[in-house]
Amino acid sequence: MDAEFSRPLAVGRIPAKGMETVIEASAEECRRLVKRLGIVGLRNLSCRYRLKPGRDGEVLAEGWLTAHVTQECVVSLEAFEDVLAESFTVRCIPAENFREDDEIDPFTVDEVPYERDTIDLGELATEELSLALDPYPHKPGSTIPQEFVPSEDGAPEETVRRQPFSALAELKKKQN
Repeated sequence: MDAEFSRPLAVGRIPAKGMETVIEASAEECRRLVKRLGIVGLRNLSCRYRLKPGRDGEVLAEGWLTAHVTQECVVSLEAFEDVLAESFTVRCIPAENFREDDEIDPFTVDEVPYERDTIDLGELATEELSLALDPYPHKPGSTIPQEFVPSEDGAPEETVRRQPFSALAELKKKQN
């Protein structure tokens, strides 16, 4: 299967002084990414890159990604729109030189492998977009509903606001 959003760039085409480029996803590419990312909608996805070649085929890629996303609120289940604006830096490394470390240092630049002397800037932007998406999106203004707790006398359930340690307090009362 072809990538949903592919913009291959031959590493040899990057000048020694570096280069800047902008990529944008088409409406069709956005529709395909919606399916892959499991979101309601996506539009206006673009990424501006500053690429600088390094030693042994490495390329330092600085990116600035923007997108309009529609996600489903985990509280109200309503769709809502959000604008993402993220910046990132990754080091693209030829696959034959890439090694995965067991230890991940959060203070170092992420490294991603590339094959056949070609970096796919679209795939790189897609991966960064997936990392920028909130895994538990909340629509602005949505609140978590109060819990339903059965009453002690067996009456129908009613809405009660429980405090974090209320279950422990109730257990302690029962023991006394």
